[in-house]
Order: sequence, then C-alpha cells, then structure tokens
Amino acid sequence: MKILLSIAGLFLLGSSVENCSSKKAATTEYKGRLEIAGICKNYTLSMVEGKADTSLFNSTWTDETTGKSYTNAFGLANPCDFPSEIKAGDEFFFTLDSAQTKDCMVCMAYYPTPSKKISIKVRSN
Repeated sequence: MKILLSIAGLFLLGSSVENCSSKKAATTEYKGRLEIAGICKNYTLSMVEGKADTSLFNSTWTDETTGKSYTNAFGLANPCDFPSEIKAGDEFFFTLDSAQTKDCMVCMAYYPTPSKKISIKVRSN
C-alpha cells in the first residue's frame, strides 16, 4: 500500500512540475515602445517586435491632437504598474499581464489613446 501511495505521489509531483515549467515557457516576451506619455497616464504604446494576437492592438491608430499615426498601437490598461523611468520614445521588453491590476489615483484629464488596452508587465533590467 505504501509503495502504491508513493508512486501516486511521485506521479502527481512530476506532473505539477511539468505544468509549472510549461507555463513558464509559454510566457512570451515582446518589445514595445512608449509612443505618447499623455497627461494623467494616458499612455500610447506600440508593439515593435513579437507576434501577438492582432486583436489585442490597433493595427493603425492616429493621434487626433497631432495627426501622427502609429502601427500596432495600444493603450495601457494598467498605468499604475508602468515604470516612471520609461519616457516617450523609449523601447522596453514586456509580457502580457493577466494579474489583477492594482488601483491607484489617476486624474481624469483627457488625452486620446487607442481604443484597445493591454495590461503588461515590463521586464526589469
């Protein structure tokens, strides 16, 4: 009986380790750029490198205040988690973040952003 329980335990342990490693390997990293650092954390970003589901971002988007167009653009769904040291024009690496976003105070001033928003986690260097 002890041998049977030991074998079952090893099987469960092995399968859970395999699931953890496959989840880690499935995390895809992308390269992005902060295009516009608008007032009140109204950020516009673009996907520079990486293959993501194209439904996540706008293939093209035009800033109505400047008339400038951006490709693979998206708004930031979790502005409170975005590093303050990244400035407009900076490129960085990130992963998609499905964790619950934390609440923070953001003013209500308007600056246009793409309609599609993504929560991301920026890789720390």
